[in-house]
Amino acid sequence: MKDNTLTGADNIYFNDVEGEEGLELKLEESLHNQFVGIITDRYAAAQQARDYDESRWINAYHNYRGLYPKHVKFRESEKSRVFVKVTKTKVLAAFGQLVDVVFGSNKLPIGISESKIPEGVSEYAHLDTQTPLPGIETSTAPQPENTDPYNVGYSGDAKTLNAGATYADKGQFEDMDVALKDNLKNGPTITPGVYQTKPAQEAARRMEKLIHDQIEESHGSSELRNALFEQALFGTGIIKGPFNFNKTLNRWTQAEDGTREYNPQDVRVPRIEFVSIWDFYPDPNATNMEECEYIFHRHKMNKSQVRGLARMPYFDKDAIRTALQMGPNYEPKDYEHELRDDQRGEDYGSGQFEVLEYWGVIDAEYAREIGMELSEDVDDLDEVQINAWICNGLVLRSVVNPFTPHRLPYHAFPYERNPYSFFGIGVAENMDDSQKIMNGHARMAIDNLALSGSLVFDVDESALVGGQSMEIYPGKVFRRQAGVPGQAINGLKFPNTSNENMMMFDRFRQLADEQTGIPSYSHGQTGVQSMTRTASGMSMLLGAASLNIKTVIKNLDDFLLRPLGEAYFQWNMQFLDEKLNIQGDLEVKATGTNSLMQKEVRSQRLTMFLQTAQNPAVAPFIKIDKLISELAYSLELDPDEILNNAEEAAIMAQIIGMQNNGQATGAPPSPTGEQQGAMGGATGVPPSGQDLGVTGTGGGNIGTGAVPQSGESEFSGTDGAA
Repeated sequence: MKDNTLTGADNIYFNDVEGEEGLELKLEESLHNQFVGIITDRYAAAQQARDYDESRWINAYHNYRGLYPKHVKFRESEKSRVFVKVTKTKVLAAFGQLVDVVFGSNKLPIGISESKIPEGVSEYAHLDTQTPLPGIETSTAPQPENTDPYNVGYSGDAKTLNAGATYADKGQFEDMDVALKDNLKNGPTITPGVYQTKPAQEAARRMEKLIHDQIEESHGSSELRNALFEQALFGTGIIKGPFNFNKTLNRWTQAEDGTREYNPQDVRVPRIEFVSIWDFYPDPNATNMEECEYIFHRHKMNKSQVRGLARMPYFDKDAIRTALQMGPNYEPKDYEHELRDDQRGEDYGSGQFEVLEYWGVIDAEYAREIGMELSEDVDDLDEVQINAWICNGLVLRSVVNPFTPHRLPYHAFPYERNPYSFFGIGVAENMDDSQKIMNGHARMAIDNLALSGSLVFDVDESALVGGQSMEIYPGKVFRRQAGVPGQAINGLKFPNTSNENMMMFDRFRQLADEQTGIPSYSHGQTGVQSMTRTASGMSMLLGAASLNIKTVIKNLDDFLLRPLGEAYFQWNMQFLDEKLNIQGDLEVKATGTNSLMQKEVRSQRLTMFLQTAQNPAVAPFIKIDKLISELAYSLELDPDEILNNAEEAAIMAQIIGMQNNGQATGAPPSPTGEQQGAMGGATGVPPSGQDLGVTGTGGGNIGTGAVPQSGESEFSGTDGAA
C-alpha cells in the first residue's frame, strides 16, 4: 500500500485503506501502551458517568418484567407479593405505535427530494431531437435529405418520427446514459410530445428507492424494531451504521459439460445493526451525537467470534492470536447481576472476551503527549479521527475514520428528550411512582381479603372442658363446664377494605395514563365509557391521544431518520457514485411525523385538482400526465410501472372508446382502423325501424290514458280565453 506520511515523523505513519479511502494507523511498540492507556482512561470516564443512568434502566426493566428488586424487603405481616404489570402494557402500547408509524406504510419514512432551486443542475431538461442519438437507428426506411425531427404524417408518406422525439421512444435510450446525457438540453421544451425530464427530481427518487432497497435487503427493519423497543422501555435506542458489509450472493453457472457449478460472489453493501443501550458508552460531556468526541461500543465475544475478527479487513492477526493466548478477560458488570433472573451461577461470563470498539479523535495535544512528532504547522486544536478495537490491552485494529465526510456511525434517538443528558426518558420511568403505588394497594387489598374472607375465633378456655381440640369443622361439639354464664366461642369478622384499595389503584392507573400520555382505552381497556359509545367519539379521543406520540416521532425524525438517511446518502455517493450516475442538488427529509397524514392530505388535494382539470376551460392549462404521476407517487405507487406515456394513453383511450361504443349499440367493437359507416352502422346500412307494438308507443307509457273530451282543459279545441 502507498505510504502517506502525515506528520513527517518516523515513529508513526498512515497507509491507504483499499476501497475506503482511509488511512491505517501503524504504531511502534513504544507508543502502543500509551495509546491503549488513553483509550482505556476515556472508557473508564464514560463508565463512571453512566452509573446513574444504569440505575434508572434497571428500575425500568424490573417494572417491565414485574420483578421486585433484590434490595426490596417485605414485612412478615405482608403475605402478598403480587406485581401488577401495567408498565409492560404501556411500554408495548408505545412500541406498537412507533412501529405502526415507522413501518405502517410498508416503506420507511425517509425521503430524498430535490431542492426548491437546484444548484449545479437545470430544473428542466428535454431531449435534443435535432441531434440523433448515437447507436440508435432512427428508422428502417431511408430518410429524406432535409430531415425534420417532427415530420409526422399519414401512413405512406415516408415520414417518420426520429427516435426520442416522443415518450414511446424513451425505452430505447434508457440504457444509453452517455448518449442521453449528451443529447439533453437544459430548460423546458415548448413542443408537445418531446421527452422532458427533471434531472434533480429523478436523481432524488432514484436515490430514495436505492436507500429503501438497501435497508430491506440487509434486514434493517428487524434491527430498527429492536432499537424502537429499547427506546420505549429505557428512553433511548441505538442504531449503528451504515457500515461496509461483504454480502455473499449465491450464484450458479452452467458449465460446458452441462453441470451447474456454485460460484458465490461477494459484494460490498451498506448495513445497519442494533446496539443495546447497555453496551453503548458515549462521551460524558455530550448531550447528543453531534457533541460526542468519542464513543465506545462494548462487545462480549467468545473465542470463535474473536478468531472471526481475523477475517475482517485491517485486523492484526498477530494481536488477535496474542489476545487469545492471554485468556478470557470478561468481567460481568453490576447491572448484569440485576438483569439475570435465571439460575445461572457465578461462572456467568467465564470464557468470554471483552472487546472495545472505539470511534473518536486524537487531538494534537494528546498526540504530542504520547510521543508523536508533529510539525509546527499542526495546531494543538487539530485532531485526527480514528477507529480502534482493543482487547486484553492490545490494539486489534486501528484505522483513520474511513467515511467521507468523517462521522460517528451511530445514531442515538430518545423517546422523551432530556436536554441536559445524552440519554432520554422512557415510558417505564415516567410511570414509576404510579406503578409502585398500584403494587402497594394491590398487595394491601389481597392481604385484607385474606383476613376478611374468613372468621377469627375468640375462645374462652375457662368455660370449656380442658384437653379439647380447637379444630373447627361442621358438627363440631365443644364440651362446656360449669362457669360464668355466656358464650365461650365467638367468631370475629374483620372489615373488608379492598374496595377502597382498588379505588386508589384505579386512580393511580389513571395517573399513569396522564404520565405516559397513553390512555388505557387506546390499548384495549375493558368497559364502555360515555365518549367511546360512538365511532366519532372514539375517533376524537384517539386523535387527542396521538398528540403525545407525535412529539416522540419528531424525535425519531431529528435523531434517527434524517441522520440515517444522510448517512446512507453519503455512503452511496462515496462508494457507488460511479454506478449511480446521480447529479443534482438533493436533500434528505424525514417524514415520520406526518408520513401518513401528509400523503393522505396530498392525495386528496391532487384528487380534487384532478376533478377541477375536467373543466374544458381549465384542461388546456394543466399537464395531466404530470398530475397523474404525482397522484400515484403520493399513493406510494411507482409511476413508471403503472402509468402509460402519452402515445400509449391515446391508444388505450381509443380502445376504451370503441368498447363503450360497442356496448351502447349492442354490436361488437370494430377493429382498429376500420372506418365507421356514413349512417351510423358498421357498414353504412341504416338500422331497422323500431317495433312500436299494438299501442303504437313501443311499450312506453307516454300518451296513455283516456282521450280528452270537449270542454276539458286538455282538449285541443278548448278556447283558453273563455
